[in-house]
Amino acid sequence: MDKTPPSVMRPIAEPQVIEGAYSEDQHRRMLDVVRNNGPFKLILAQHFNSAEELIATVSGGLPEGVEPTLDMFLSPVFRGYFSDFGVCLYPEIQDCFHNARFIELARNYWNADYAEPESMLFNLQGPCSGGGAPHVDATCFRGITSENAPIWLMNTMSKSGLFKRWQAKKAQVIAWYYRGNIGGGFTYWPEGPHEQPRQIHAPMWGRAVVVENEMMYHTAESCGPAALRNPTGLSMESLIEPDPDTRGGWRITDAGRILQAIPEQEFRFLVHWGGIVYKDYAELKVSKDHSDDLSQQQVFDIFMADLKQRGMAFAEPADPLTDKAFINRLTTVYDPGLPLYFPPEPEEALACTQ
Repeated sequence: MDKTPPSVMRPIAEPQVIEGAYSEDQHRRMLDVVRNNGPFKLILAQHFNSAEELIATVSGGLPEGVEPTLDMFLSPVFRGYFSDFGVCLYPEIQDCFHNARFIELARNYWNADYAEPESMLFNLQGPCSGGGAPHVDATCFRGITSENAPIWLMNTMSKSGLFKRWQAKKAQVIAWYYRGNIGGGFTYWPEGPHEQPRQIHAPMWGRAVVVENEMMYHTAESCGPAALRNPTGLSMESLIEPDPDTRGGWRITDAGRILQAIPEQEFRFLVHWGGIVYKDYAELKVSKDHSDDLSQQQVFDIFMADLKQRGMAFAEPADPLTDKAFINRLTTVYDPGLPLYFPPEPEEALACTQ
């Protein structure tokens, strides 16, 4: 079968490391917002209605005959939002969202004339396995955004290479705050998922990368003691919140039960700022005047025309957004597969003796 080549999935440039992404005061204010507005749900619980959607978003598949369920992919990583619809939700961190330094970094990363902030979210976690779920972040296209389309669809559009004309140019500044001594870094595949990975290692206190994560497979490095990375009882309803009994601590709960207490030392806080970039005024104008937007119907028409050209059999779905067989077909054709090479796991014994 003529699959989309893995080399399609490469960022515009190598990730650029910066230090001191936020001031100590900005970090404190962001964390205060998080502490005061929880609890927060699992990433998995917020974005996916079926295992097929998740597999289309991440990569690869399961052996034939295995019926996937979302529970198979449970991971104790939780998410919340500092912005929505391009608007900062908390006045006390407006300077973090409307960040002149980040806007300049995004423009320079693309060698572009214009950029604007688009999104700002955060991930919260304690000890967690990392290397098993390399993924790309959701991009957007003119007319197709997170406001009207699911993540799996936008990621499949990116992987196919069929929609480059409409794809937004994006850049992120991703910052980490983690004091643990076991793992906690960032693993990425800048040359495509079938080439060797690279890593940014801890210490990760205020360290950040400027990157195009929509076109580059990446994942968190495992962190924390291995015995604590899979909390017993974790489910799609699990939550994370500050631990009222431990200063700086956090806890994972489920239906009122405490599944795990996370000491401050093992807490990993990721802040993900995203901007949209416009190479020149013409690109800015066509994006804002919506004169060349895609519709969902156009997207599926393009996909189905390409499948027919490839000689791929499929049943035309009544609802392509939810039809599991059709989603599986798109994944089979357009997903390049999981990365072939992984770095070794962080050495827990060595870390504990340093």
